[in-house]
Amino acid sequence: MLQKIRECAEPLTEWFLRAKREMPWRRDPSAYHVYVSEIMLQQTRVDTVRPYYQRFISELPDIRALASCDEDRLLKLWEGLGYYSRVRNMKKAAEIIVRDYDGKFPENFQELRKLPGIGEYTAGAVLSIAFHQPEPVVDGNVLRILSRLTGFTDSIDLERTKKKCREMLREFLQESKLCPSVFNQALMELGALVCIPNGAPLCGECPLSRFCTASLSGRISELPVRSPKTSRKKEAITAFLIFRGRDILLRKNGGKNLLSGLWELPHYEGKPELSKTEAFLGKLGIVPESMRFLPEKKHIFTHIEWELYGIEVLAGSGSLRKDIEEGNETLRFFGPEDLDLRIALPEAYRKWQLRPGEN
Repeated sequence: MLQKIRECAEPLTEWFLRAKREMPWRRDPSAYHVYVSEIMLQQTRVDTVRPYYQRFISELPDIRALASCDEDRLLKLWEGLGYYSRVRNMKKAAEIIVRDYDGKFPENFQELRKLPGIGEYTAGAVLSIAFHQPEPVVDGNVLRILSRLTGFTDSIDLERTKKKCREMLREFLQESKLCPSVFNQALMELGALVCIPNGAPLCGECPLSRFCTASLSGRISELPVRSPKTSRKKEAITAFLIFRGRDILLRKNGGKNLLSGLWELPHYEGKPELSKTEAFLGKLGIVPESMRFLPEKKHIFTHIEWELYGIEVLAGSGSLRKDIEEGNETLRFFGPEDLDLRIALPEAYRKWQLRPGEN
């Protein structure tokens, strides 16, 4: 396996220097820029990330700005990318870097790994791309390439497989004279553009086709081997778009779940039921002037699929709880300008238009 990498390294890096895409984070690959881009790119497409990255860096140009950013503003900058724990961990890590490392990223693998939200892949990317250290980056793209290139049949979902590949690539980078930044980015780029994750690989465009075990043996469709996928859990959610004029009522998620701490539409679990709806609105102190069902929607998280049932409610005047009127910290009316500029709302709840009568 290591010998195969030695044979492929030079044609791979030569291909990358010719074919690499223009990326905003590649123009100035500082540790902060690499860090922000790699966290954003987790489970998110490059084309989606580009405008988010540019806006984020424009407003938070360095680690100190990130560490001191107001949470609501930070979440708004992240709105639409999902997996909000990523940006919360970024802020926590930034605060530690500013407090304990004088605003400079640690250049040690174990020190980086201690920071919230930084795994082996992100640590390897920062150290190799920003500091040119011989640390590997191993993700699904890299595992797929190595499996096809060398013909190994261990499941790439197993931690022992990932560990074996990391150790092999680290050994290669330590012995090689190639720049770790170029080599690692070349592997990632090949996986994104040629040995693609969905669909048939573009073997005719691959600089490594003459070395590739899977291609030469006709086993492209068999590799990589993956563990059987578990089916997504399905959940029904009944969400309420409660309007007072043009303002909409939002609730802050106080649970320990993937949307924890975010503003969201008031909702209950399950499909709409009249008695349940009446009790839910009654608890909020809302007497509706009118109600209507909205088109059903669907939202897919990594392991959960939501069936979304929406109900638009026009709230009658004088029917609200006093604490809502006075500005509850966890239940509050927001205007359209708040949703546009200040308040981050999870993508699942933006399946509907957040204006009365527009759905």
